[in-house]
Amino acid sequence: MKQYDQTNIDNIENLDREAQNLGLGGKISPENTEKRYKERMEKRKNIQLERIKIRKEKKGLILVFTGNGKGKTTAALGIALRTLGHNQKVAIIQFIKGSWTTGEEKALKIFKKSISWHSLGEGFTWETQDRLRDEELVRNAWGVAKKYIKDETYKLVILDEINIALKLGYIKSEEIISSITKYKDRDNHIVLTGRGAPKSIIEFADLVSEINVIKHPFKEQGIKAQECIEF
Repeated sequence: MKQYDQTNIDNIENLDREAQNLGLGGKISPENTEKRYKERMEKRKNIQLERIKIRKEKKGLILVFTGNGKGKTTAALGIALRTLGHNQKVAIIQFIKGSWTTGEEKALKIFKKSISWHSLGEGFTWETQDRLRDEELVRNAWGVAKKYIKDETYKLVILDEINIALKLGYIKSEEIISSITKYKDRDNHIVLTGRGAPKSIIEFADLVSEINVIKHPFKEQGIKAQECIEF
């Protein structure tokens, strides 16, 4: 991928600052007349168009959804649905989950010609109680994942809960980074989900979102996991 020179970087940063200073508008905007408000938003629109125009590069992205909050896999599945909507193929490899069937798996398998779904785990550590078996399953899942990563017909590859496999010591981040880096000209996007993403994976990624818990019914209200919400 062609790298931005310093002039382009400076231009991007300046436009981003201008956009931030102008704000999003609405009732919180300081103008006391609609004419001035329209002028402000017209300027904001022009800056936004320039921000889009100056960003010309495309590449296969590494996305990470991590944090202790709920919604990491859900976020990845939203991208999967968007990818399917563009008539592109998706591969989902689940490194921990696998001992139960989820609603999203049932739903997305409707697109069976465009989606490959592999639930290759057997559950959480307190369920399996066999770390040697867990590690073997993770190694197997990673072998499957690598085949999809190098397959150019798959636009999106989701490595669900791989961050947990990393945290548990079943696979090393260096191996993941090294394997992905081999395919420098790849055009597909790779999503890594799970809490506790290591610093090396965060630094390697192009996009990182941390989903934090503010309230959760399991913790505050003692509400059990329910279909449609958790699975």
